[in-house]
Amino acid sequence: MMFTHEHDEIRRTTERFIEEQVNPQVRAWENAGIFPAHELFKGLGDLGLLGITKPEEYGGLGLDYSYQLAFAESLGRMTCGGIPMAVGVQTDMATPALARYGSDELKRDFLAPAIAGDQVACIGVSEPGAGSDVAGITTTARREGDDYVINGQKMWITNGTQGDWICLLCVTGGESKHSDKSLIVVPLDAPGVNRETRLDKLGQRSSDTAIIFFDDVRVPARYLIGEAGQGFVYQMQQFQEERLFLAASILEAMQRVFDDTVTYTRERRAFGQSVIDNQYVQFTLAELATELEAARALTYQATADLVAGRDVTRNASMAKLKTSRLARQLTDTCLQFWGGHGYMAESTTAQFYRDLRLHSIGGGADEIMLQIIAKRLDLHSTA
Repeated sequence: MMFTHEHDEIRRTTERFIEEQVNPQVRAWENAGIFPAHELFKGLGDLGLLGITKPEEYGGLGLDYSYQLAFAESLGRMTCGGIPMAVGVQTDMATPALARYGSDELKRDFLAPAIAGDQVACIGVSEPGAGSDVAGITTTARREGDDYVINGQKMWITNGTQGDWICLLCVTGGESKHSDKSLIVVPLDAPGVNRETRLDKLGQRSSDTAIIFFDDVRVPARYLIGEAGQGFVYQMQQFQEERLFLAASILEAMQRVFDDTVTYTRERRAFGQSVIDNQYVQFTLAELATELEAARALTYQATADLVAGRDVTRNASMAKLKTSRLARQLTDTCLQFWGGHGYMAESTTAQFYRDLRLHSIGGGADEIMLQIIAKRLDLHSTA
């Protein structure tokens, strides 16, 4: 993929913001279990970074996804995984369908403020009994006159306690599990919404994650995104951008862990020599570096396919699978080379060991990616 001066400017702007506004505060936010989403998102919005691919008439930059890739990759410079995930929810999970299918009124009321950083968005798909099994969700939206009345529960909602609205996938009725769902924008200050339960997670602790309950929540029918019954299709489309974002957003985090480990093993001495002078360490690091470059190349290729208008379902799933599994392997291996120092809470290696583990689960588990890839490769018996 060829990057231009404009791509580089997005990288520089993002990285400068991270160094000045994010990384100095990460430790405090990790300890608090939450970061100030409205304040941080407003800063990103003022820089034009929350609507890179979104239409200009709603405050976006109207650029292709290669520019979003540059932004997502730069977010990996943050010294935690939770905040990049929270930003990705805003840019690549809760808003793509709204930008693509929402009415003009809906986009002006919800998309434009999200792009500006004036509102924080969530995506509501997962439930206690339906995570990667999107077709199995049970939250309902019943039409009553000019309103939808919503009942149900959503689980593991990033930005859940701070969000202003949620892009909610719910059952509205239809002939099959793939045609009975719709996406609806639901303001989270509506009567009947309860999102007081903040979840205590293994990693990504600076990002607030909530259970959200909906008890006869009434919203105007005009808050429907696109057509009723098309929610499953719209969500599958959103997943492609989500998976590319998730892949791109951890490349630099893995690179940081790798580079820090090389430096440490050069300086750390054991048995009369530097740790890196062991051939096993050299070969292991060489293999990890190769895998990281392969993951980066696959993510870039999937992005190029998306920009070219090709179907990216297979390659986006491959990029998500590859980066997620490599994150587990790389952080675990590097932590081992750090020894006791790597196991300390303040260690960057330990931070990403905890934070990046989620990527094999969120946005579609590894096993779901394998199912999608196998289907796209036509790996089934012809008998």
